[in-house]
Amino acid sequence: MSSSTPPEPVADATAVAPPPTAASRRRWIALGVVLLAAFLDNVDATIVTVALPAIQQDLHAEFATAQWTLAGYALAFAVFLITGGRLGDIYGRKRLFITGVLGFTLASTVCGLATTPGVLVGGRLLQGLTAALMVPQVMSVIMTMFDQKEWVVAFSLMGAVLGLGGVSGPLLGGVLTDLDLFGLGWRSIFFVNIPFGILAIALAAWTMPESKSDQSPRLDITGVILVTLASLGLMYPLVQGREQGWPGWMFVLAAASVLLFGAFGLHQKRRHRRDGSALVPPTLFHHRSFRVGVVVVMLAFSGITSFFLVLTYHMQLGLDWSALRTALVTVAFPVGIMATFQIAWRKGTANGRTFVALGTSVMTLGTLAMILAVSTQGAGIDWYHVAGAELIVGLGMGLCSPILTNVVLGDIPPQDAGAGSGVVNAVIQFGTAAGIAIVGVIFFSLTGSEVTGAADRADRFSDATSVTLWYNVAVFALVALLSPLLPASKTPQAAPEETPEQPSAQTAAPAAKDRLLLDTA
Repeated sequence: MSSSTPPEPVADATAVAPPPTAASRRRWIALGVVLLAAFLDNVDATIVTVALPAIQQDLHAEFATAQWTLAGYALAFAVFLITGGRLGDIYGRKRLFITGVLGFTLASTVCGLATTPGVLVGGRLLQGLTAALMVPQVMSVIMTMFDQKEWVVAFSLMGAVLGLGGVSGPLLGGVLTDLDLFGLGWRSIFFVNIPFGILAIALAAWTMPESKSDQSPRLDITGVILVTLASLGLMYPLVQGREQGWPGWMFVLAAASVLLFGAFGLHQKRRHRRDGSALVPPTLFHHRSFRVGVVVVMLAFSGITSFFLVLTYHMQLGLDWSALRTALVTVAFPVGIMATFQIAWRKGTANGRTFVALGTSVMTLGTLAMILAVSTQGAGIDWYHVAGAELIVGLGMGLCSPILTNVVLGDIPPQDAGAGSGVVNAVIQFGTAAGIAIVGVIFFSLTGSEVTGAADRADRFSDATSVTLWYNVAVFALVALLSPLLPASKTPQAAPEETPEQPSAQTAAPAAKDRLLLDTA
């Protein structure tokens, strides 16, 4: 779940590359620093999942708090992602990275100290915003501090670190919550960021050189404001509507969000014509594969995090499982990803849409297996039922996640690959947030408000889970049906000539791949 690299750092990377004398041991330390920040972002996007029931009970919060705790992070990250990259180009990538890590550390402290649901949600929004400042600089550091022949090593390390983050996030959340270190309980999942944040700031100040873009890209502040208001106008009714009884003004707000999205689209067209600085370049949508692709990506990722939101509450509140037991069972999902990831990465190059269709079909079967287990076993469901279904979903995700973004970008010219990657990565976050909101409306409406001490709790949660997971079945199956409309190959069109200002698609590919690794858990 839960962070991406905008296009600008890639576009002018060779133009700002440091002189050969910068190739020292410090740059490898600098790589470790930025990968540590990416790891923290990846972990924090997932670490709260298994801790949500404990957080909700401790803060006496409504179910909406759980939804905002997950979706708020993804939404803030998505809105400010591309802008974060451009701020680094303008004001300096080292400066923005340190600012982002500092803000992320402070936001983690706010979350850990939260005594009210509002403070926690505010802290999570701030975490997402500051992650959008630090994460885009990771790609920039690799591109500017290392020679092209060393990129393979750097990106391989990045993939390994993010893969580790995907596995360790839920597990670490369950362990820390159950251990109750120093009586902190769930709060330790946020406090653990503080020493690592301080270390990252100190090492970044010592090892990272400053770099900026020679092109001084413009900021689309109006675009950010419009897409933020539109997104909140859509999300707020979905998350809060059930608890507030669906007042009429919420439907008005949702309708207004549609108009704001339309205004955002018109503004992007005018901005692109004027100076080419639109957040979402309209030219990307001239390609049918990209139009279909962003829908495919949004649907796929709307089903992943929401799937685990439902299971977390079912296992902990419906079945009385501990946070640690829930986390251990959840590890089956990333294990499945790792089992098939290399197959897709090696074989999916020329058959990208086939692997997307195959992967999402397997994910559909895994979700159906979960529905069957929950429906037939009820309160008697055991860990291997859940882990088996999650393993199947993970196997499917491993077949499509390594290549999904690159397949979506398959028809995009190389000079637009960076911009397309940034947009797709933002769409991943929007899809995650939307899926959590939609599934939350269904699931928490069916479970009811009183979940503790009820004799029929297990049955109510089993029924709610069985019904809600049909949303996940539907989106995974729809992605499989839409996949034939994607390009046959993930390799973008060849450019007539490559220049330092016009990188090849392979330049942008590792960012897309590694970002998917970051989000799948």
